[in-house]
Amino acid sequence: MAAEATLHLVPVWLGEAGGTEQLAPATLEVVQRVHTCFVEHERSARRALRRMVPGIDLDRIALHVLDQDTDEATVRGYAELVRKAGESAVLSESGMPCVADPGARLVAWAHRTGITVRPHPGPSSLLLALAASGLDGQRFIFHGYLPREAEDRRRALRTIAQDVQRTGRSQLFIETPYRNDALLADLLRTVDGGLRLCIAAELMQPDAFVRTHGLAEWRGKVPALKDRRTVFVLGR
Repeated sequence: MAAEATLHLVPVWLGEAGGTEQLAPATLEVVQRVHTCFVEHERSARRALRRMVPGIDLDRIALHVLDQDTDEATVRGYAELVRKAGESAVLSESGMPCVADPGARLVAWAHRTGITVRPHPGPSSLLLALAASGLDGQRFIFHGYLPREAEDRRRALRTIAQDVQRTGRSQLFIETPYRNDALLADLLRTVDGGLRLCIAAELMQPDAFVRTHGLAEWRGKVPALKDRRTVFVLGR
């Protein structure tokens, strides 16, 4: 294996607002020189690459789809592509790659095969929400997406709330934007006990919304979150 084989983890904006000033110069240099990228969706990846480097020649970049349906043999083959390419990149759809993102599977293979993994700084909705929440930033858990079925989701919320009460750890979770309102309604119906909830929507966008209140206060003024990218943080 070539000693210089490197897999770069390239973050992407959290929304349509913002320019190259929000990304590190070293990240933009990587985008200008790599010829192999692993992405969830080719169309949005091309748009992000053009946004990072206006005038970029996309014909020179091979885009390989890496999503939740990509089988393990293909991911293992992608690691071989990284090894041969010397330098490659994983692009997130939004925020940091490999966090609530299928790119983590390729990173795991990179470590198994001795490829250097280099994360690049950039926006992370999870850390931004936690930092802005006023809740415990020393001890926290990220649950990713909660179950889709209502009863399973309520059961998960009860378990999460019990952990907050027992340990004080902040609990982060997300939902597909069109189901945000259903998740929030279940949370406000299911969880009690004087806990506090931070709702952080559309971070780093002009219409960003970040508020932390007790659950009783949220019940009196429930925000509309449908189709808004949102991170929920429950704590005490």
